[in-house]
Amino acid sequence: MDLRYKLIKNTNIIIAVAVLLVLILIPIAMVLFRSFLVEGEFHIAAPVQTIIQHDLTEVFVNSMRLAFTVVVVTTVIAAPLAFITAKTDLAKHRWIDVVMLVPFMTPPYIATMGWILFMQPRGIAETMFPFFTVFRPMFFSFSGIVMVMSFNLFPFIYLVIKNTLVEITRSLEDAGSVHGGGFGYRMRRIILPLVFSGYTMGALLIFVKTLAEFGTPATLGRRVGYYVFTTEIYRYTNQWPIDFARGTALASVLLVTCMVIWYVQQLVASKYAYTVVGGRDHGKKIYYLGKGQIFAWLYIAVLLILAVGVPYYSIITSSLMNVWGRGFTAGNFTFQHYVNLFAGGTQGSRALWNSMYLSFLAATIAMMLGTFLAVVIIRSKGFIRKFIDISSLLSNTVPRIVIIVGLILFWNSPVMIPVTVYNTIWILALTYVVAFLPYTVQYVKANFQQIDDSLFHAAQVCGAKRGYITRRILFPLIRPGMISGWIMTFIISIRELVGSLMIRPAGIETSATYIYRQFDQGEIPLGMAMAMTTVGITTVIMIIVQRGRRTGANTAN
Repeated sequence: MDLRYKLIKNTNIIIAVAVLLVLILIPIAMVLFRSFLVEGEFHIAAPVQTIIQHDLTEVFVNSMRLAFTVVVVTTVIAAPLAFITAKTDLAKHRWIDVVMLVPFMTPPYIATMGWILFMQPRGIAETMFPFFTVFRPMFFSFSGIVMVMSFNLFPFIYLVIKNTLVEITRSLEDAGSVHGGGFGYRMRRIILPLVFSGYTMGALLIFVKTLAEFGTPATLGRRVGYYVFTTEIYRYTNQWPIDFARGTALASVLLVTCMVIWYVQQLVASKYAYTVVGGRDHGKKIYYLGKGQIFAWLYIAVLLILAVGVPYYSIITSSLMNVWGRGFTAGNFTFQHYVNLFAGGTQGSRALWNSMYLSFLAATIAMMLGTFLAVVIIRSKGFIRKFIDISSLLSNTVPRIVIIVGLILFWNSPVMIPVTVYNTIWILALTYVVAFLPYTVQYVKANFQQIDDSLFHAAQVCGAKRGYITRRILFPLIRPGMISGWIMTFIISIRELVGSLMIRPAGIETSATYIYRQFDQGEIPLGMAMAMTTVGITTVIMIIVQRGRRTGANTAN
């Protein structure tokens, strides 16, 4: 039995490594290798030379400038909010956390479109609030790009800072007070050092996400002539004339930049890591704002209006307009655009069906594959465990557009022609699987690590075979992680833009590409109707799942 178990285990490891090589590692390696080729010859300095010779240094500077500025602005937005909801008497209002997640759940390109509709000439702001026109030049500039991206990404830093603040016990701050430290001193010498390690992780995540973001630079950045890594990679690999040399050079520089940033963050976080929980728990110190609550509520209200209210108001009203440009006039409101989305045979209905079908297929495949990889990781040891673990999470670390360029190179290579899925609808499902596989791996690993080995030992003592143990003990306990991975993959796949634009075959539309093209072509009401439908579908699914979990938990209790 032991020999058979080792054979199965080794076979599973070989399969896992082979799958990761084909889906992730080889495509990424091909991006790097292709960027070093000049007229078929290998040159170590080729990526840098390509960028310098073709005046692409501005793209690098633009990308880094944007990422750094967004980190600063999101910090300025999130830090006061985190302190208000963690350390003051407003912490009891838990609904604030739920509402603040709305920008995170909104696809960036949809939020950006909402802001553009609000601020553009003859837009919603000009119709309802004429004085807003003075801010139009500021919005259609670098400042506008930073603002929109910051409103979308600030929940990352907000949650990191808040969770750290909640863990800081009252005894630490009381100790500072006893020794004569005022509020400013305690903030500078106790709270900020404890928050710093977690903050660097959140700041890094936002930096990398800004570098890898496509939707906002493609919609707003293109209008103001501000080009970054992602928009230029897309242009060189998908628009005529195709120039894969420049595209892969930019992709490789983007990849190396992100890897260096990850490494620096790990060094910083390890140097400034502190233990904030220990000994007797004295609770957390609460600061009572008194009349200051007015300013705190005002800050929260303004933030909600700008981050949620403006884009969603623009999207909803635009989706209900019969003719864009006539504004809020009598008879110009209709639900016909929504009817067309669900009417059979229309382009919108086909795009919506394609997204639903491909997202369901990708989520199911990713769930099964991610569960398999998670089980192999937990049951492996040493180097092979680390290799599979890191490789399975790589597509969540590497910018998505780099992964997509790698998939194009790999599945369109002459070697893969006999078995390729490139230029078919299945390449979209494969792209979603590769891009969002880490969610299932992480969720299942988290569930698996909570299972005590005594459960398996007890089953073996009772004579249960490995297949029975897996079927009756393991899978029921890791099922919540599998379901969570499926939901996340489905929700993100249905609104994925850059992968769908770059790798979809001709004539195939998804909900994201439909929104993008309708907005680009001036058919704004149709595009916004699809945007609201997509957001509505994902929201309803999340609500149903959350209620199902609560019902299951109550039944179990």
